[in-house]
Amino acid sequence: MKALVLREHGHGGLRYETGFPDPAPSEGDVVLRVRAASLNYHDVFTRRGMPGIRIAMPAIMGLDVAGEIAALGPGVEGWRVDDRVVGDPINRIEGGLTGETIHGGLAEYCRLRAHQLVRIPDGVSFEQAAALPCAYGTARRMMFTNGHVAAGEKVLILGASGGVGVCCVQLAKAAGATVIAATGSDEKAARLTALGADHIIDYAKEDFAQAVYDRFGKPVRRGAGTGRGVDVVVNYTGGDTWTKSLRILRVGGRLLTCGATAGYDPKEDIRYIWTFELQVLGSNGWARDDITALLDMVKNGELLAVVDETFPLERAAEALDRIENRQVFGKLVVTP
Repeated sequence: MKALVLREHGHGGLRYETGFPDPAPSEGDVVLRVRAASLNYHDVFTRRGMPGIRIAMPAIMGLDVAGEIAALGPGVEGWRVDDRVVGDPINRIEGGLTGETIHGGLAEYCRLRAHQLVRIPDGVSFEQAAALPCAYGTARRMMFTNGHVAAGEKVLILGASGGVGVCCVQLAKAAGATVIAATGSDEKAARLTALGADHIIDYAKEDFAQAVYDRFGKPVRRGAGTGRGVDVVVNYTGGDTWTKSLRILRVGGRLLTCGATAGYDPKEDIRYIWTFELQVLGSNGWARDDITALLDMVKNGELLAVVDETFPLERAAEALDRIENRQVFGKLVVTP
């Protein structure tokens, strides 16, 4: 089969191959004919190599994969050939992660355990379904399950134009919050406004912390000004945005995080955490229920699975470079 194969870590380690062995289903397995696979920043980390995580080579990346069942292994019940499905990238029984510990979706075919399958509702495309599990699933868990974003709150979303960010904007708006989206271009700002953002901060033109002070006031600990600042900051970038995020939260405010694409060891100032009684809430991944809920939201027109562009398999490395360079709005999808 055709596949984008990682033979070694680094930019030079990816190879488009046309003769990679086809997967064959074993007991409890299914093989999908891949129709769409979306890229995530996790794939960037896999290509680079992540400290403490060993990737068996050769590897096929791609956590999020949607397609039709092409073959069923022995013992598989409840599924038929040609069923439209999306995979839950997390193997919740035997362990492992699609696109990391087992071959992923950047290929014509992909083998998954049958218990990882989620049925795609009618009216939801393969591309939309593939955009959801990792980025949108993580966003839903972070915003609702752990973050408890509520109506009337002011929510600042950093990196709002990425895959996680565009979902956070929509979920915060659906919850009835005032949405402040931070991005780096006029084009992305316009698209975020169309998705429901109430305020835009262009961090290419202004410091986001000062912009919050100017528009919503500088937080104080006591008196009538305790409502100044924002209620929630969504920060999955880390780096030099971390301490600024603490400084703009009101007393009792919440910082939500699910990653650190700009650096995992930022300068810290824990004085703000205790003096303002802040909550720092982490989210790691998603639950299967997040995927099914998101599919239903897309089906019902309550959520847009934002796909910026689709790429053929032979250009998947180019798409991954765009993810790494943050030249994307929403999701990039590969269609093998």
